[in-house]
Amino acid sequence: MEIRRLIEGRASSDIISCALDIPVREAIALLASKRIGAIPVTEHGKVVGVFSERDVIYRLADEGDACLSRPLGDVMTAPAITVNRDTPVLEALALMTRRRIRHLPVVDGGEMCGFISIGDLVKARLDEIQHEAEAMREYIQTA
Repeated sequence: MEIRRLIEGRASSDIISCALDIPVREAIALLASKRIGAIPVTEHGKVVGVFSERDVIYRLADEGDACLSRPLGDVMTAPAITVNRDTPVLEALALMTRRRIRHLPVVDGGEMCGFISIGDLVKARLDEIQHEAEAMREYIQTA
């Protein structure tokens, strides 16, 4: 299965993102209000980084609350690690595991067309495994 199947039916306009220059405090409020763990950071429509809960924790540990007034571009994880629509789910899972990240912008022709979490990928993989198991049970019962 490819990433394109995961983002089918999702409008890219529904992706919550932030600009480079907003204060960290505002981005944290957005994460909390939307109950999400990360936000893609964009500049001129291009993904330039990802701001996540981990970025908040690391900066607070290093700088204290002074980091809350800094622009998002100073504290985000950059450059953004991305995938495209044709990336297989297992490849995206391996990338997330290897890079120790939990969110990936999906990019097509330089433009962001989706934003997926490790939860999206795990659910897709579990659904696929369940479908394969059902097909195997049916095959065994009819053989």
